Amino acid sequence: MIRNSPIRADRIAADIDALAEITEPGRPYTRRAFTPKFAEGRAWLEQQIEHAGFSSHIDAAGNLIATIPGRRPDLGTIMLGSHSDTVPDGGKFDGIAGIAAALEVARALKEGRIELDHTLEIVDFLAEEVSVFGVSCIGSRAISGTRPAEWLELRSDDLSLETAIAQIGGEPAADATRNDIKAFLELHIEQGPILQDGRIDIGVVTAIAGITRIEIIVEGRADHAGTTPMGWRKDALTTAAWITLGVQELGKALAQGQFHFAATVGEFIVEPNAANVVPARVRMLIDARAEHRPDMDRFITELERGITGIAKKTGVTVQAPRIVSDNHPTLCDPTLLDALDKACDTADATHRRMASGAGHDTAWMARITKAAMIFVPCLDGRSHTPDEFATADDIALGARVLLDAVLALDKTLQEDR
Repeated sequence: MIRNSPIRADRIAADIDALAEITEPGRPYTRRAFTPKFAEGRAWLEQQIEHAGFSSHIDAAGNLIATIPGRRPDLGTIMLGSHSDTVPDGGKFDGIAGIAAALEVARALKEGRIELDHTLEIVDFLAEEVSVFGVSCIGSRAISGTRPAEWLELRSDDLSLETAIAQIGGEPAADATRNDIKAFLELHIEQGPILQDGRIDIGVVTAIAGITRIEIIVEGRADHAGTTPMGWRKDALTTAAWITLGVQELGKALAQGQFHFAATVGEFIVEPNAANVVPARVRMLIDARAEHRPDMDRFITELERGITGIAKKTGVTVQAPRIVSDNHPTLCDPTLLDALDKACDTADATHRRMASGAGHDTAWMARITKAAMIFVPCLDGRSHTPDEFATADDIALGARVLLDAVLALDKTLQEDR
């Protein structure tokens, strides 16, 4: 236990370890949303909530929510939580650490006989990770009223998303939007090395980077790889390689600025993909992430200019970049950031403000309420891998910060009314 803290690291560790045991056979930490193992994990969480003395329910969106009534329910709700689903062969802490920390905050309040004025809720959001239906953040999008209606028609084999939500206890046709949530806080492992390398206890997340995905099609010409002279070729792959290097250099340049930026060519399809044929066509997909929207605008502009120059140099046709998806950055709430900074000081936790390069449910909750996150260190920044690791003490310190922030917000949110 952290000195003078009601938060128990051993309970947090036990919760995380127990969920880690619920996984697909031979596949460490695999509990994808809508699978039997996900349902088993949910059932275990419901038991833990009940053992802690709280009630829970599945809302219309398919989220599991534990409720701790406040003295003045008319004030609304303070919500804590994250997600219990994983990527295939993922880590045991991503999402799970946030669930365990939130539940421990509720336990500490109960054991300390502290009753909040606001209602407190602990949420396990449905399908934060990309699901078998190809979409993510299904539960938080529904609560925030941003889940597209057509998503319910998405299918995985013979199953529709609408039916899948109903099977786990949701009401997919019902309106799941909430207007009573006054603040939302999420604890998460950093999924990067900044806190570890800086020996910093807590990252107070200022913004969640916007994600833009850009498709580029390079049209060359198929020719015999052994007989076509090198100077006569229209090699789509060579041109695509030049573009990839350009994306890397442009991304590095923008990352030197004040704000977080990253760009990756993560998807590459070459046709005809034969050893003895000059590549005729390449489809590439860029994943670009920016904390500051003007950086993304600059990236897109300079990408287009660079592609024009490369195509002219190689003589290969490159279609104009097509923006496949474009989500703007989400800023975390200043009031909550200040509360988290003060809670770090109260807990004697070293801290710094930083952006998140990964997406989180918090980005969708920010559409309807004050929302913010904290990060705790993870070993070497590894995530979405069985090697993912965070210590129970680090998570417990983060839970202590959440607890102190909740206690402060229970008062200051009333002053904002």
